[in-house]
Amino acid sequence: MDTRFDAELIRRYDRPGPRYTSYPTAPQFHVGFAAEDYAAEARRSNAAARPLSLYLHVPYCRSSCYYCGCNRIITRNRERGAAYLQRLLSEIRMQAELFDRSRAVNQMHFGGGTPTYYNPEELGLIFAELERGFGLHGGGGRDYGIEIDPRTADPRSLRAMFDLGINRISLGVQDFDPQVQLAVNRVQSVEETERLVSEARSVGIRSINFDLIYGLPHQNVDSFARTLDTVVTLRPDRIAAYSYAHLPELFKSQAVMDPATLPDADTKMALLELTIARLAQAGYVHIGMDHFALPEDELARAQIDGSLQRNFQGYTTHGGCDLVALGMSGIGQVGEVYAQNEKNEIPYLNAIDQGRLPIQRGLATDADDRLRREAIGRIMCFGRLDYASFGAQHGIDTRDYFSSALARLEQAEQDGLVELGADALQVTAAGAMLLRVVAMAFDAYVSGDKQAAAAPARFSRVV
Repeated sequence: MDTRFDAELIRRYDRPGPRYTSYPTAPQFHVGFAAEDYAAEARRSNAAARPLSLYLHVPYCRSSCYYCGCNRIITRNRERGAAYLQRLLSEIRMQAELFDRSRAVNQMHFGGGTPTYYNPEELGLIFAELERGFGLHGGGGRDYGIEIDPRTADPRSLRAMFDLGINRISLGVQDFDPQVQLAVNRVQSVEETERLVSEARSVGIRSINFDLIYGLPHQNVDSFARTLDTVVTLRPDRIAAYSYAHLPELFKSQAVMDPATLPDADTKMALLELTIARLAQAGYVHIGMDHFALPEDELARAQIDGSLQRNFQGYTTHGGCDLVALGMSGIGQVGEVYAQNEKNEIPYLNAIDQGRLPIQRGLATDADDRLRREAIGRIMCFGRLDYASFGAQHGIDTRDYFSSALARLEQAEQDGLVELGADALQVTAAGAMLLRVVAMAFDAYVSGDKQAAAAPARFSRVV
């Protein structure tokens, strides 16, 4: 997708909306969906023999990053982490019983929290249990990643993780400016991040991602420009540049930060414009939303060849996998269902101790959900919906089936966000930053075409 920054258009359409890592989105999940429903669908999925993707959630952090809205627990109590580890191993055994071992695990991701809260020996216990229960991929085609706090990793741990099979790492950078780092309680030097990047490449890690955040306290265009200059010099393979959402009523740690130090709306818009321009100048491809990659990266190549997909792992080249979630709050997608584990620590631990899958809620999709999921996926990945090919694939008249969605986009077309041609819907270069807005037109729950299962959700703004 071509991208052109249009501040006026972004301001006009910058509204709350889903990120579309799933459709229907998580607010539609409900407690009427039980662990037994998930287990039955998991067993049925073996007939299709799709490969697997695993997500493992480690909620613990040693200290609080004030901006963070993730599902995390701040503790230095190693016994607490050890107790969770034992339950996670038990859940791995329970989940593995549902899936044929012949189904290769092509993708795996450790998220958090801080997955490197666990030392290499503890991570080794997790991998050993996974190896016993699942068919881990031993070849170069695997995509096994972990989120790393640069302050908690060293050459020994990087080598150990690589030896376990991890070949991708994601580093939380956010901003290198010392004043910003102090304000958000995450102080890490350029030197220790640079050293970690160098060491990761030397041990054989084949892909490195940086997470950045714009809109944090004390950020300004000049200081963030220096951060971006440092980032492009380090040359990570992928970059995610997220917008900070200040919601202290939801995330208590954010209340510690002085709201008067946050950049105003114009400055935040300038930070976004700067980020897009600087990364483009450095040769990065805009994959979609807040994600960028080098041209030779798998995501960039997948966007060209049409294989790019989007799921709870974000933009991915492994969308054809069934996604199995492990650990508290994890969301999986297996066959035609979504399932989410207990979000809180004690209910999660208790479920495991009672010998049952810790699923709190989920959703069985219907035919309309799946059609809309596919259409939204094409918009989010490619900025285009070709009517003829989509209709031929699904046996529908695309324009007729989505007539209400296309009608909702008529004003967006007048504003230059999309082009509604005779053959396809095409997101314009100016609308490329607003993919979520276009996708919302196809969301039957947001539009009210379909009755929502829950009260209206609170979403982040689309930019």
